Amino acid sequence: MIADKKKKLLLILIITFSVLGISMTFYFYQVFFSPNTFSEPDQPIALRIPSNANYKYVANKLYDDQIINDAVSFAFVAKVLGYQELVKPGLYTIKPRMTNLELVRLLRSGRQTPVRITFNNVRTKEDLAEKISDNLELEEEQFLALLQDSVYIRKFDFNEETIMSMFIPNTYEVWWNTSPEALFDRMYKEYNDFWTDERKKKAAELGLNPKEVSTLASIVQAESQKKDERAKIAGVYLNRLKLNMPLQADPTLVFALGDFSLKRILNIHKETESPYNTYKYAGLPPGPINLPDINSLDAVLNYEDHDYLYFCAKEDFSGYHAFAKTLSEHNANARRYQAALNAAKIF
Repeated sequence: MIADKKKKLLLILIITFSVLGISMTFYFYQVFFSPNTFSEPDQPIALRIPSNANYKYVANKLYDDQIINDAVSFAFVAKVLGYQELVKPGLYTIKPRMTNLELVRLLRSGRQTPVRITFNNVRTKEDLAEKISDNLELEEEQFLALLQDSVYIRKFDFNEETIMSMFIPNTYEVWWNTSPEALFDRMYKEYNDFWTDERKKKAAELGLNPKEVSTLASIVQAESQKKDERAKIAGVYLNRLKLNMPLQADPTLVFALGDFSLKRILNIHKETESPYNTYKYAGLPPGPINLPDINSLDAVLNYEDHDYLYFCAKEDFSGYHAFAKTLSEHNANARRYQAALNAAKIF
């Protein structure tokens, strides 16, 4: 009798523990391998984890933004895999219906998704800092501080006037949480990659170094938005440099005055005292007046060889220019353009 009772008790215990074991196994399987991220929308979501963020921030962010459905199961897996002590900042792409195991492994690995930065149509350091940091964690003030740090930029062999030429306008992939210093290093690498031996050789044949090419290219770019005539404009300025003639480039005066709304340069503007006043001083100004794009840089390096010394905007406001070999021809072109300005009441 007693033996039968013991057998029954043992059987009950075996069944109970079996049920518990199966239940626990099923639970742990669900915790690790069942989907726990959103199903709607059906597109990935970008999760940004700031520098110095801790696990609590990440967990709250995931739940509050409805990226995960069950915070408790995520916390359990994160604890088991040691993620709570291994939080890594960055931008991560979270896919729909990811399991806790997949999500924690992704975040713990630090396997970020790069972001794209694009900067063009830049005139000033402030413009550059704003555009280059637009899609990044870093603040534009942080990057601007480095751009204006004469000691820091000297390590790249640039000064306050030439530093802008280090940045080649393009689209680049970088990490969202890249530091200002790391971004500088990356841009310096891109600069060196751009200035191939072939481009350096072409610059040397012009009697210019890469920084001077950038300066001239910035003037050419400011003169014309028409890419197909930039090489011709570059030829004019190179002819003037050879003859030691002042460049007399209106965009350099606009830069010197800091008034980019100016539509017409008057004689009074030409009296401005500035090393960027190419009416007063022959040769190139101290540095670029904007960030010349690759087209403008190559327009200088592959300039059009001709005998023109002058050009002015065409009176049809097409954006193209009339070129001249003599001052008398240029004056005639200029009178037509000035008449068109007067007729359009642009003073």
